[in-house]
Amino acid sequence: MEQLKIGIITQVRVTSTRLPAKVLLSVAGRSYLEHHLDRLSRTGLPVIVATTTNFHDDLVVQVCKEDGIPVFRGSEDDVLSRFAGAAREHELDAIVRVTSDCPLIDPEIVAAGVDRWRAENDPDLYISNCLERTYPRGMDFEIFSTARLYDAEAKATLKADREHVTPYLHQNRSGEMRLLNLPWSGGPHSKNAAQYRLTLDTADDWKLLDALIEEYDATRLGCAELVAILDAHPELATLNAHIEQKKLGE
Repeated sequence: MEQLKIGIITQVRVTSTRLPAKVLLSVAGRSYLEHHLDRLSRTGLPVIVATTTNFHDDLVVQVCKEDGIPVFRGSEDDVLSRFAGAAREHELDAIVRVTSDCPLIDPEIVAAGVDRWRAENDPDLYISNCLERTYPRGMDFEIFSTARLYDAEAKATLKADREHVTPYLHQNRSGEMRLLNLPWSGGPHSKNAAQYRLTLDTADDWKLLDALIEEYDATRLGCAELVAILDAHPELATLNAHIEQKKLGE
């Protein structure tokens, strides 16, 4: 496969229901959104923020402008069309999809996923590390060609397909996708990794992330190091262990 243009698109909006404006909360002198974008930038790939046309998200645009991150604004509810618009505007051949509630996403894991996607040389390939969960929540990524994204944009009709971007792809509704899950390879802590939450969705998630960043300098750590801290300090993991992840369509 010739050198394709692959970019990371992260979806951001401040009108989240469980913890409004969560990505604009600050820790260690920067917003959680900036920590997230810093981590993604370390992959060496272009990073694009896909936010909404809602005036509340003018704040997101301002943060990105100050950090030199390009922004695409599209539908608040039809996130699939928002991603497709961002991909077209930046002339991407393939996309890494992430969400902005992952402030400690590991750039090395994402970059390794992109290397694998390139090596497979298959435009119908969908790669993720969460088809079967072996990583903590907050490390999730998906990689697929823009051709497949545009096919989903044209054909996906279910509300959940439009809101969550990729169900049409990873449920192989077209019958033409090849799915590949990349499991944890971070060493001896794998048995616990999937149970942890390193995502920012609720106030209790916020408490854990604040503690990790303030007390352990977590913005400098990779996934395996973060899991090792949670293994060694169960009192930290219990801060958000009770949180139920929202289901598709909720």
